[in-house]
Amino acid sequence: MPASPDREGPRRSLLVGSVAALLAAGYSLTLWMFYPGVMTYDARFVHEDIAKGTLGDWQSPVMTWLWGLIDPIAPGPGSMFLLTATTYWLGFALLTLALAARARRVALVLPILALAPPALAFVGIIWRDVLFAASWLLAASIAFVVAERPAPIERPAQGLALAFVTFGVLLRPNALLAAPILAAYVAWPAQFSLRRSAILFVPLAVGFYIAVQLIYYGALGAVRQHPLQTIMIFDLGGISHFAKENQYPVDWNTQQGALLLNGCYQPTQWDIYWRLEPCEFVMDKIERELHLFGTSAIPKAWLLAIARHPLAYLRHRSAFMWNFLAADNLTMWVADIEHPDRQVFADRKAFTTLVAAHDALKSTPLLRVGTWLVACIMLSCLGWRQRGSAEAAFVLGVCGSAAIYVLTFLFVGVASDFRYGYWAVLATMAASVVAASGRPARSYFPGPDEAVQAL
Repeated sequence: MPASPDREGPRRSLLVGSVAALLAAGYSLTLWMFYPGVMTYDARFVHEDIAKGTLGDWQSPVMTWLWGLIDPIAPGPGSMFLLTATTYWLGFALLTLALAARARRVALVLPILALAPPALAFVGIIWRDVLFAASWLLAASIAFVVAERPAPIERPAQGLALAFVTFGVLLRPNALLAAPILAAYVAWPAQFSLRRSAILFVPLAVGFYIAVQLIYYGALGAVRQHPLQTIMIFDLGGISHFAKENQYPVDWNTQQGALLLNGCYQPTQWDIYWRLEPCEFVMDKIERELHLFGTSAIPKAWLLAIARHPLAYLRHRSAFMWNFLAADNLTMWVADIEHPDRQVFADRKAFTTLVAAHDALKSTPLLRVGTWLVACIMLSCLGWRQRGSAEAAFVLGVCGSAAIYVLTFLFVGVASDFRYGYWAVLATMAASVVAASGRPARSYFPGPDEAVQAL
């Protein structure tokens, strides 16, 4: 029997108050554990560019510019950590409170999931991948909150959500193919339409690409450092290994040639050819001796190698993707980069407890990107079957974009860190709760009339 109106109001207020308390506790705990944030080597390079007054596109120049803008708030990692943590918890808060306001008791689960190690363990680490995922979660949450609201409320909120989607692309340009799915959800959060999404996919992807070019090199004047050629260097090494024939546009001595074909290659990261012994000789010669990196010689060699040895290319890319999805890769960063032999925040009980929980999960499927990719695909299938509701539209928007984002690493990935799949973690957590809160579908297999209407 449904609750009477006299009881519904107090129950809803109690639910909203409970989730608000959980969210406030989670945000406070995050600040207590992590402040001022864990600086990584990538983050330090970005922060050093702020001091130098330079903007390059190796990392995101938008992140460098933004960090320089907010750095006075808490110099060093502090300001970027506060931005990331606030974005993360604001995304979860909006979604949780929206569900609670609809009297969905499952809303209580969402703040608890936000505290789970596969998500929380990364919030305090200064990586653009974490800010990217938090920004996209916030974008989706804003759209969910205003779904089916009057246009004067919905339209400005959708504009703000689209700005966060664009911000994510500016942090991670390889999200170009995933962004149209999330953007289509933001535009139509009440009901998913395959037809609209398909029609707008290419124009939106092109639009995001143009936005990157205009903001990176127009508005910010970023220096081109040719990060795309890192993919080509990695691929040339992989093709050389599997084809047993040098594909680089340079000659090597006998020892180097043997290493290149049989000793260097690992499907883990391109750094093997850049800075790791004994194979750093590759970039030493290509970049520092012959100055070929950043020239047309690398793309030409890359295209020629793929044309000559397509199977070797696919073997290399498949090996990398399997490693990315299933191997025990780098997860939580805990080293103090100023003193690499020490752990940061070793004197904080809450932080060391989180590290211990993370370490206990390190060998489990919960810290494998493939787990979260499969979960996103399964949730997308569930959302597709129930696509007539706002809840299903949310599931398809976040999990669809997360699945595509992870899959793009098959062709553009150059490192296997878990953080590169972090958006799939947040998408799965948010989508699973929203899916559980939704109305059950009338039928798992809609009739022809329903299918046409959904399109």
